[in-house]
Amino acid sequence: MHFTHIMRNAVIGKNCNIGQNVNIASGAIIGNNVKIQNNVSVYTGVICEDNVFLGPSMVFTNVVNPRSFIERKEEYRKTLVGFGASIGANATIVCGCNIGRYSFIGAGSVVTKDAPDFGLVYGVPAKQAGWVCKCTEKLDFNNEFAICGVCGSSYKKTKDNIVTEIQRCL
Repeated sequence: MHFTHIMRNAVIGKNCNIGQNVNIASGAIIGNNVKIQNNVSVYTGVICEDNVFLGPSMVFTNVVNPRSFIERKEEYRKTLVGFGASIGANATIVCGCNIGRYSFIGAGSVVTKDAPDFGLVYGVPAKQAGWVCKCTEKLDFNNEFAICGVCGSSYKKTKDNIVTEIQRCL
């Protein structure tokens, strides 16, 4: 697309869709089947695993305490966006936060701490508001189990609030 810049030493996987006015910095890593919508900058230290969605104008940071007159390139913090995660339009991800697998970050959110796998996270500052299926439908847990009403996937939640998909036996 127009005005897209991919810097030397950026890594981009197969079948990616990269929108207009996108910047991918040297050292950024983009997995396979990643969709990066318009006006997104993926900075050094950001790793997007396969099947990630980055919504229009969402923002990554790479330094916690920037100043224009102090060079802090040695202080870049890593940000990992897990397999299948979605980040909504105009969301901000503060560096050093990890976005869990299949998590869903709501539009306009400001993420200042890690989001768990399958977590539904939104707000300013972002807080976890529930759980989502791989297909992005909200999950309703009955005790420690949930079944997606749309795709039928099953999930288990531990006492430590960790959600995992239950593999079906055929």
